[in-house]
Amino acid sequence: MAMLEVKNLEVYYGVIQAIKGISFEVNEGEVIALIGANGAGKTTTLQTITGMLSPAAGEIIFEGCDISKIPGHKIVSMGMAHVPEGRRVFAELSVYENLKLGAYTRKDKQEIAESLAKVYESFPRLEERKNQLAGTLSGGEQQMLAMGRALMSKPKIILMDEPSMGLSPILVEEIFHIIREISAGGTTVLLVEQNAKKALSIADRAYVLETGNIVLSGDAKEMMNNESIKKAYLGE
Repeated sequence: MAMLEVKNLEVYYGVIQAIKGISFEVNEGEVIALIGANGAGKTTTLQTITGMLSPAAGEIIFEGCDISKIPGHKIVSMGMAHVPEGRRVFAELSVYENLKLGAYTRKDKQEIAESLAKVYESFPRLEERKNQLAGTLSGGEQQMLAMGRALMSKPKIILMDEPSMGLSPILVEEIFHIIREISAGGTTVLLVEQNAKKALSIADRAYVLETGNIVLSGDAKEMMNNESIKKAYLGE
């Protein structure tokens, strides 16, 4: 059974249909990439899965439970975390306070401390800057903070929206290395990414979204060699 199943999902913005009955699934332990051009509906899909938007139709099944009507804050405590597009860190709070907020659904102080130690191990720069205000961090550091904050909820699955956006090539490498590590640590990953080449290089499977429809899906490595994908998304 898939960990996450999206079935015939439809989402509207006013009268405009942004998502047109898409279906896909994510199995436990996979890295799944959702690729497509700007405006294809990738962010909308993630926001609907995590309860930030309400679907007009369809089902979102997470570990056997339909979560399509469940509010976002309850979905977090079920084991799903969302790293939003544009980082969305709490600029006026310190790095440490941002990370603590990521664990607000958890009660066990000992386990929270262990998670914090793990996040600092993955992101040494966050530990160096733990007392610094999040708003004063560089873009790359803010992205690391957003990822670290999501990991503090101890998620079974983490949804990442454009983690490489606006970052230098060196930082993009670093962020993707960390996504690999998160996956290797046993967390399932659903990745929305403009940088299709990078996304396909670390994904197990991928889905291509075009104007609210899934037009192609399959093994990520095979997709990297698909001529139409190369032309449309890999700039070849």
